[in-house]
Amino acid sequence: MPFPICETCGTQFAESAAPPAHCPICEDERQYVGWNGQRWTTLESLAQRHRLRIDDDAGVLSLSMAPAFAIDQRAMFLPTGAGNILWETLALVTDEAVQALRALGGVDLIAISHPHFYASMVEWSRAFGDIPIYLHEADREWVQRPSPAIRYWSGDELRLSDDVVLIRCGGHFAGSTALHWRRGGERGDALFPGDALQVVSDRRHTTFMYSYPNYIPMKPDDVRAMRERVAGYDFEDVYGYSLGRNILGGGRAAVEESFQRYFDAIAG
Repeated sequence: MPFPICETCGTQFAESAAPPAHCPICEDERQYVGWNGQRWTTLESLAQRHRLRIDDDAGVLSLSMAPAFAIDQRAMFLPTGAGNILWETLALVTDEAVQALRALGGVDLIAISHPHFYASMVEWSRAFGDIPIYLHEADREWVQRPSPAIRYWSGDELRLSDDVVLIRCGGHFAGSTALHWRRGGERGDALFPGDALQVVSDRRHTTFMYSYPNYIPMKPDDVRAMRERVAGYDFEDVYGYSLGRNILGGGRAAVEESFQRYFDAIAG
């Protein structure tokens, strides 16, 4: 089967003669195996049933799958001092989407928050000439399709340029990462936290979960460590994992209030 894709989490696996017997990402307690059992698809099959939509979401170009597929995250195109970054990836890659991004100058590198959003990261890298994919080394074991394009980084911070820093938040996964972009100007700085700090439905707070679909809360020590790691960064906006799930304005205060709300809740 050419590079099978798990239908529940959207992760693309290495090429194999037959579909894998298991998806380790879905069998982990943070995720789940689909209610109809383990099922697989391919890029070609996805392209027959889905398309990629491109939206301007509060000043950030977002790519998402329509209709929704798997976890239904979005990818975001960030024109930064480190080059044009694709933050997160999707299971589907289309020629139309690649050409649209090429018209904006192409993509220079990919950075991903955590294993649930690895998706078809190698296909996205290849589409732009085998560009580097930045992943935290703490999550190396979850990579299902290895590639020379993957660059594992270590520690709690990786500065990609004067205006872009990757921050290891931990908690959800050991290497869960947020991207801080010092945009400046009227728009102000922004935080892109993936699922480490998930923007909730009221779009005024974030939450901190070890498993979102299975409702397992994050350990207090992990939340405290995350709070310390993001404490030195200011930001106006927080762009969540899916289209429209953003905190626009007052993001730094909203995140700090969310940390305190979490600790007040667990204190009983």
